[in-house]
Amino acid sequence: MKNQKVTNNIDWISILLYTLLVAMGWMNIYSASLPNVETSIFDISQVSGKQIMFIITTIPLIIVVLAMDAKIYEKGALIFYSLGLLLLAGLFVFGSSHKGQTNWYSFGGFSMQPSEFVKIATSLLLAKFLSDVQINLKNFNHQLIAFGIIFLPVVLIMLQPDAGSAMIFFALILAMYREGLPGWYLATGAIAIALFILALLIQPVALVLFCGIVMLAAYFMTRRVLRNPILYTIIFVGLIAFVFSVDYVFTNVLEDHQKDRINVLFGKDVNLQAEGYNLNQAQIAIGSGGWMGKGYLEGTQTKGGFVPEQHTDYIFTTVGEEWGFAGSVTVIVLIVCLLLRIIYRAERQKSKFSRTYGYCVASILFMHFFLNITMLIRLFPTVGVPLPFFSYGGSSLWAFTLLLFIFIKMDANQVNEW
Repeated sequence: MKNQKVTNNIDWISILLYTLLVAMGWMNIYSASLPNVETSIFDISQVSGKQIMFIITTIPLIIVVLAMDAKIYEKGALIFYSLGLLLLAGLFVFGSSHKGQTNWYSFGGFSMQPSEFVKIATSLLLAKFLSDVQINLKNFNHQLIAFGIIFLPVVLIMLQPDAGSAMIFFALILAMYREGLPGWYLATGAIAIALFILALLIQPVALVLFCGIVMLAAYFMTRRVLRNPILYTIIFVGLIAFVFSVDYVFTNVLEDHQKDRINVLFGKDVNLQAEGYNLNQAQIAIGSGGWMGKGYLEGTQTKGGFVPEQHTDYIFTTVGEEWGFAGSVTVIVLIVCLLLRIIYRAERQKSKFSRTYGYCVASILFMHFFLNITMLIRLFPTVGVPLPFFSYGGSSLWAFTLLLFIFIKMDANQVNEW
């Protein structure tokens, strides 16, 4: 198939949504970091000035991605992945530490977080593996290899330790599900999360009793030919072991700051001037915006600097305070439209590699959006993940841009013609 001129088939709707999100993100970063003295928006001594420079530098990145042959991303997937693992491993020797995490390379005034770019490399290699005609995700060995591709960088990132970045990689299981991974994997994960939360809120004995009743009901409601008492017994024993292990894991395995974040989520033992401060201030800022917001650059919580890290992980609080419920919904709608657009274009691909990679892109972006926003409205423990295209940072903006535009290039390469 000939690599036709990219502008013939480029998805301008995705590019428009990307541009709107980046522009709105910069406006909120500017508001969240507004200096007390008048200065140029290009002043790189200011956060907003640095971010606009990061935005400008995405232009040559986009041009290079769109100009390259789309086949290079499939052919070079293993090389990209190997380089990513080397960068992660190199952090333990050459990385710089910040707040107890060694997840950055620092070169003078420039810093780079490799885990952001490894998401791209992992997506490419996973897509390449799953696109092999001989691969069937109903096969356990093939499942192990696919999970291995995901978990290898996760292990290196957890050793930094950076649990927030590591969690994002699990979103790739959604792409695997699209390509044939049995649904019980997702169901088991969802049940495990629910049980972990419930075991922290109610007595384990009561929870086990409730689960036993549910399993008995499920057993007798199942058709007789499908009933397997041995299987049900094994599952129930495993469930009991899991429920009674939660307290041990919470007490002895999780770090103190992780336990604090879970306690904050459930309102247990919370000091609003200590571990509960960030989330409390974020909720005050979002709630104070009302329906229509206080107006751009008029947020009192924002201007007063009451929300820590507001231009990074907590950038959505600026949207809530200054743009209100209407502005927040607008941002979420734009995000959802971009995700749906990526999925729509992925489903139109003739190439299984392109389709799988498209689902990887959508899954990673979804997980970032989901974790970042739900932690601010107290539906999920606080984790340090940026809001794509909104949060301040060169590494995250460049990585998200590359992640998206590699797929746009694949899509524009006429692999989607019927």
